[in-house]
Amino acid sequence: MNPLLVGGILDIGSKVIDKLFPDPQQKIQAQMELMKLQQEGAFRELDATVEMSKAQAEINKIEAGSDVFRGGWRPACGWICAFGLFYDFIFRPIAPPLIALTTGRAIEFPQLDMLTLMTLLGGMLGLGGYRTMEKIKGGK
Repeated sequence: MNPLLVGGILDIGSKVIDKLFPDPQQKIQAQMELMKLQQEGAFRELDATVEMSKAQAEINKIEAGSDVFRGGWRPACGWICAFGLFYDFIFRPIAPPLIALTTGRAIEFPQLDMLTLMTLLGGMLGLGGYRTMEKIKGGK
């Protein structure tokens, strides 16, 4: 629940309670009821958020179990990373001298953005390690 709205409701509710209940005991009782209603609203909002998270987790489980998802994006990203590493660390340093020897012309190949590639690779290796642990523990 919005804290600004809650504060506004509590302030208005307290002013109304002051006007309606001049007796201090009744006033305290009414303020307790107001606080209880506020907490119930906050708990309902929290419960709705938890239920939404549970639904998303269920969708994630279904996606992870599908053959296209399991056999599609991870290997593709892995091959892209492998190709990028091959290109930048093996092909790019070796090819220009070989081309210069055979053709007599110097060619320079562009360097890849290794920060992005290593971020992708590191994320994949982390997810792969997590998946391996999941399989060892008996997950599907």
